[in-house]
Amino acid sequence: MALLAVLWIVAALSLIAVGLTRSLRDETRSVALARQQVQAQALGDAALQIALQALVASRQPLARVATTDVTWQGVPIHVELMPLNGLIDLNMAAPPLLARLFAVAGGLAPDAAQALAQAVVQARQRRDARGTSQRFEAVEDLLRVPGVGYDLYARLAPLLTADLRGSGRVNPMAAPLGVLAVLAGGNPAAAQQIAAARDAGQVGIDTTALDASLIDSTPSRRLRATARVPMADGAAVRVARSVDLDGRGDDGAPWLTFRLVTSVEPAAVQPTP
Repeated sequence: MALLAVLWIVAALSLIAVGLTRSLRDETRSVALARQQVQAQALGDAALQIALQALVASRQPLARVATTDVTWQGVPIHVELMPLNGLIDLNMAAPPLLARLFAVAGGLAPDAAQALAQAVVQARQRRDARGTSQRFEAVEDLLRVPGVGYDLYARLAPLLTADLRGSGRVNPMAAPLGVLAVLAGGNPAAAQQIAAARDAGQVGIDTTALDASLIDSTPSRRLRATARVPMADGAAVRVARSVDLDGRGDDGAPWLTFRLVTSVEPAAVQPTP
């Protein structure tokens, strides 16, 4: 009996030791991953600073999407600079543009899209106790509008901004493909053709397939700078700064950062043979 008891104790201790070893291994892996992500974020910030400094030094207005590759500490980092007027502004977009957004990108029926567009206008015009319009402070505020569920929000969020102070019209030279499809009334071929010509650096691009009442190619002083930093495991860290080139940062930068978002892009899953 004593021998059996000893064996049970040894077995239990072995299981505990295995569990502790696995737990320590997982914790070590998590700490290492967190450290890599912090390092990647720092690299991304450095690349954004370099790209923004070059933009400010050029003294050229940014009227379309611009991309550049920055190598910092031996890491190649892809940077994209996108004027915010390439997105649809929740606070200024006219009801016809909102309705088209909900119909084309959201997949709603025309009547439902029109009703939701009116609900958004009412939400941004609602006044607080001081009589000030309760504008959308962030794209996430769209979830507070009745009729907007998370699935619909997830489809629309990449096409939206709440940080622009402009006409409410969209610059097609800065718009992502999804926004171009909205401006083209749901014609993906026309949107793809414009995007391909623009990204190839062509000038004088034909935009007659887009609704002229919804577009405006004026350069914007507000933009989103995004850096993609690759990691050793195939994942990537994205660092995005929304900046105002007419502002001044507390750190002395010749621009004001008013939104910072960091996200992790998972490694691509290789298909099994």
